Order: sequence, then C-alpha cells, then structure tokens
Amino acid sequence: MSNARPTPVSDGRISIGPGHPLLVVAGLCIVESPESTLRHAAALKAALADLPIQFVFKASYDKANRSSIKSHRGPGMEAGLVILKRVKDELGLPILTDVHEVGQCAAAAAVADIIQIPAFLCRQSDLLIAAAKTGRIVNVKKGQFLAPTDIVPLVQKVRDSGNPKVTITERGTSFGYHCLVNDFRALPIMRGLDVPVIFDATHSVQQPGGHGDRSGGDRTMVPYLARAAAAVGTDGLFFEVHEEPERALSDRDNALKLTDLRPLLEEVLRIRAALA
Repeated sequence: MSNARPTPVSDGRISIGPGHPLLVVAGLCIVESPESTLRHAAALKAALADLPIQFVFKASYDKANRSSIKSHRGPGMEAGLVILKRVKDELGLPILTDVHEVGQCAAAAAVADIIQIPAFLCRQSDLLIAAAKTGRIVNVKKGQFLAPTDIVPLVQKVRDSGNPKVTITERGTSFGYHCLVNDFRALPIMRGLDVPVIFDATHSVQQPGGHGDRSGGDRTMVPYLARAAAAVGTDGLFFEVHEEPERALSDRDNALKLTDLRPLLEEVLRIRAALA
C-alpha cells in the first residue's frame, strides 16, 4: 500500500494516472437546456484551453437520487444523451455521464467516454459489470459509507469483467448530521491499491439533506479541498460548475462559479509543479 503511483488507464484519448496531465472533470450537475449545456461546455473549453490538463465535460441526464420527488431530475436518458452528443460533436470534448441502471449502460457508452457509477450504487455488481462490458473507462464514485480499502472489490468487479480501465473518485465520508468529511489519507491509500484516483472537490462540500427537502453545501470550501488534494497527490479533480450557481437546477450550494475554476486550477498546477 506504500506505492502511491497507480498504473495509468487509457482509452487512447484520455490517460489517467502518473506521468499524464491532470484530469479535470467539470461541468453541470444536471443537463439543462441544450443552449445552457452547450454554453457552459463552450465557456469551460475556452477558459481551460491552454492549461496543461485533460478536460472532460460532465453532466447527468438524470439524477435518480434527489432528496425530494419534486426535485428536478434532468431531461432523461434519451433527450439528455442527444444534448451531450451535441457537446461532443460540436465542441470536440470528451464526455462523462453517470448510469443508474444496467439498461442505460450501452446507450450512455455510445456517447460518453467515461461511464460513472454513482456513489450510492458503487457496490451494485450488475451495474458495474454492465458498465465494464461497454469497454469505456469506468469511474466509480466511492460510497460515502466505505473505507478506502473497501474499494478493492469494486475495482475487481470491473477488471474481472474484462475491463482494466477503472478509476475511483473520492467524495467524502458521511457520519450523518448533514456533513461530509474528507480524510486525505484516503488518496494515497487508494492510489497504493493500484487504481488512479480522482478527487471530487464540489460534492465533498455538499451537506446531504441540509435544507430538509434538498441538499445544502458550502462552495467557499472547494478551493481549500482542491488544493489539499493536489498537495497530497491525485490523478484528477472533479468539479460541478455553473455560470450562476444560485440558479443551478441541482447542487446550487456546492457548485463552483464557472469563472472561479481557472484561477483555482492555476493554483493547483503550481502545487503539483512544486511537488514534481
């Protein structure tokens, strides 16, 4: 477990792990209108274009785990994937989106370069196997209820299904009381298990159920956690951003303002350079 330099994973376009540029996954929590989604993707592409990173645009076509049945879930798989395909085709950006059911994997993989398993579903064997069999990179969000070493069976399910391209995303641990806590020892522990690790800086400041019928959050803490992850060592960073976070259709309290992302990444890259 002392070796914190995992074997990189690559699909020929995206390479995640030591020796490769930092992976930055950023975008909307939920696919909004076609115009909004394309506008955000284009703004991110322009803002990050000259940074020595790998940028992947993310958005979910459905958020099946919203706190309230009345909360906006997104446009659904069919309409959402049409919008994400436009982002891919018109802007040339790789895409990450998440799946919630086995039957969604093939359709999502036809558009997305990275298939994501939500944290609450990270132990669902059938879902992990179906995602693995798409041949895409599979990013598993580590459940808020798991210890770092508990990722071993999750990773192995993907690899045993014939797909070595698996990464883990850390997004904090829940002890109840509407708060997530990050133990940064988790990053080298998981990387020492030979799997590239991505740190989710915006979901880590989420406050589950903080507003009763929806989650809260504190975006002012995002820069501190992102810089800490860079100092400890991570293969990627994950951000939900919005041009006007207070108007976001989901995760408005923890989403980073879009224009704040580049300055933060410049700080992160200086930290990484100092440690090289």
